[in-house]
Formats: sequence, C-alpha cells, structure tokens
Amino acid sequence: MTKRVLVTGASRGIGRAIAQKFENAGCIVSAPSRKELDLSDSASLESFIEKNEAASFDILINNAGINKIAELDAITMEAFDEMLQVNLKAPIRLGQAFAESMKKKKFGRIVNIGSIWAMISKPGRLTYSASKAGLIGATRTLALELAPYNILVNTVCPGFVDTDLTRQNLGERGIEEVKKLIPAGRLASVDEIAEVVYFLGSESNTYITGQYIVVDGGYTIQ
Repeated sequence: MTKRVLVTGASRGIGRAIAQKFENAGCIVSAPSRKELDLSDSASLESFIEKNEAASFDILINNAGINKIAELDAITMEAFDEMLQVNLKAPIRLGQAFAESMKKKKFGRIVNIGSIWAMISKPGRLTYSASKAGLIGATRTLALELAPYNILVNTVCPGFVDTDLTRQNLGERGIEEVKKLIPAGRLASVDEIAEVVYFLGSESNTYITGQYIVVDGGYTIQ
C-alpha cells in the first residue's frame, strides 16, 4: 500500500531532499509551505492538524527548525519560546495528532531531525542545544509509548551539511576551516542525510526505535 508522508520544512535543503527521496520511492508526500503550516504559530499548527486529520499519514518527518545564535546575556524569553515552539513543541504536537491513525493501522514511522549540537555545544547555542536535546528526550519516550503499535520513532542528528544556509552562515573560508575539523574531510550532502532519514522512515526499518543517529563524518567522536 502506498505510504502517505508528511515532511515539514521541505522547501529547501535537507527537507527538500527528504521529500524527493520519499516521492521517488512512490510515496504520497505532503510538504506544506510556511503559509500552510507556520510552526511558530500555535493557531496555524492547530488549523493544519484539523484540516489534515483525515490524511492518515503513515510517516511523519519533523524536519523544520530554527537556530538563532545568542549568548546567555543576549537571550530573550520571546526568542527562547519561539525556538522551543518550532524545534520541540510543534514536533511533539504533530506526533500526538497523527500517531492516532498510525495506531489504528498498526504501522507508523516518526523521524525527527535533531543536530550534533544536542550532544556537543559551543557559545551562542544554548537555546538551540536545549531544544534539540529535548527532542531526543521526546523521541525516547514516544518510542516506548508507541512501540506496541509498530510505530518506530527516531532522531537523525546531522553535522555540517552542504546547504545554501551553511554556505551563507560560514562563507567559503569558514567551510574550508570546518572541513579540516571533520575526519571525513568534507561536509555531508543533503542526499546523504535524506538517505538515513528515508531508511528509518521506511518499511525497511523494522526494529530501530528510540535512537539518535549521528551523521557527521566523525566530527563528534574526536
């Protein structure tokens, strides 16, 4: 039976590669624009859920996220709340809403996109690291609760990925410096991340649940 997939944040980068991977596999993919689903807006989130309750998604990919860098004395509670809303609360709410139909079918896959900054950190990443670490914690609990229904829940934690945003943030010189710190000697491609996400979200994954899978070319093992 053709699987129905919801991918958030699929307009570019990793999200677009994930959506294309599932489409190429013959899945029916829903990739809402921010106009259709604004994860920072609770009203938009609830409206999307109400409109799509009948969609009966088999696979949920929580890819959308934000990363606003600020050190402790510059963090505002408004910015912190937004980070938690988009990176943590919205994925949990989507899982809560769409797991119900998965339970009835006794099949479901939820893959959250985390980050290496959930395990390691650096100055300015306090709120981002907290939100992504929270996502890993939520993944573990959901995996326990949903395993009896054959719903597997995992998180993929990318390292440095070759996206437009990475190039914009680091610049060419910054990218060359980062490459020196990665044992594999290069950034990941979006397709490499999508490949891991696809496996975890597909019927090929029959037993992996509650895990976080780091895809970083060896960056965090040093």
